[in-house]
Amino acid sequence: DVGEIYSRLLDHRPVIQGEIRYFVKEFEEKRGLRELRVLENLKNTIFETNEHVLPKCEQAMHDNLNDAFKRLQAANDMIHRLQEREHEERKLQADKLMAREEKRIAHREEFIKEQENKRAEVDEEHRKAMERLKEQYSEMEKELAKYVSF
Repeated sequence: DVGEIYSRLLDHRPVIQGEIRYFVKEFEEKRGLRELRVLENLKNTIFETNEHVLPKCEQAMHDNLNDAFKRLQAANDMIHRLQEREHEERKLQADKLMAREEKRIAHREEFIKEQENKRAEVDEEHRKAMERLKEQYSEMEKELAKYVSF
């Protein structure tokens, strides 16, 4: 008797186990349905993405990449032309600079030759003037020598 009284009054395990089983069953059913709905929504989303969104994205990406590639090629061609023009312009400037340098060198050489000729003329005039002065002084000495004998 005491065991039966004890089990009825104090041992609540059978009741609690029944409640726990009921709660778990309800929770799993509701959770299972909710997870089933979530999984179904995910499946639909993935299907929609694979069937519609992904091809649209691939086509848009392909179109945009082709357009960007064409623009990049055009920009590259333009840069090439600009570089060629710049190279030609630099070459032209270098040629002009070289021509001016050669002209300056030729002008300088001509100037130096002209200065040497003028120096030679001045030296010649100086030499002639020195000779004239020597002759003049020697004549003056001869004249003076005539007067000294008096």
